[in-house]
Amino acid sequence: MRVLITCGPTWIPIDDVRVLSNHSSGEMGHLIAQHFVAGGSQVTVLEGQVTHAWTDRSVKVIKYKFFDELEKILKIELKKRYDCIVHAAAVSDFKLMKALKGKVDSTTQLSLKLIPVPKLINSIKAMAPKVFLVGFKLEPDLKANRVAQETKGLFDAAHCDLVVANSFKGGYRGFIVSPQQKILTQTNIKRQLAGDLVKHISQVLSQPANRNFSYEIHRPCS
Repeated sequence: MRVLITCGPTWIPIDDVRVLSNHSSGEMGHLIAQHFVAGGSQVTVLEGQVTHAWTDRSVKVIKYKFFDELEKILKIELKKRYDCIVHAAAVSDFKLMKALKGKVDSTTQLSLKLIPVPKLINSIKAMAPKVFLVGFKLEPDLKANRVAQETKGLFDAAHCDLVVANSFKGGYRGFIVSPQQKILTQTNIKRQLAGDLVKHISQVLSQPANRNFSYEIHRPCS
């Protein structure tokens, strides 16, 4: 398989030296990439300012910092023929209406007006309609009985083939959800979730005529 993975945060400039950012270490994207590489896939990683940069030379890494950079790179990469795109990056939802020039005096009181940015994931299927798309949803405190409701928007608007829902309050919890709103996997171990996700994707793409999910992998959640 040819796989494209996005990971890490995107930055939004406030002025020439300051940014707004999302929390993201890039760890989940890296774990998913490791499992794909172990299975023999050809992997490209679009990597933001992560905690630890990817160093395995078997993977092509394209770095970005800002939202606009990721948007531009995605448009270029989507012209290529990927079998699967895992969009795990923590993408900014807002930007300044107008970024400030130079370096604002740190003694100055600021009021910043933010406006929404386009949802990058919503454009992926429009540019690559045949790709298998995995989206990510992060909520601070996500319960199993809310997973279907919280992930529905990604299936409806972005036409995802799978969604990973993550929660970090009180410890990590992760869920893999099918378009039928069925939880295929739930676990509190990131590496297990990454491995299960790659197993689901590989099983479906090995039978491309059938994208109905009839199998589940259960992991205990504490």
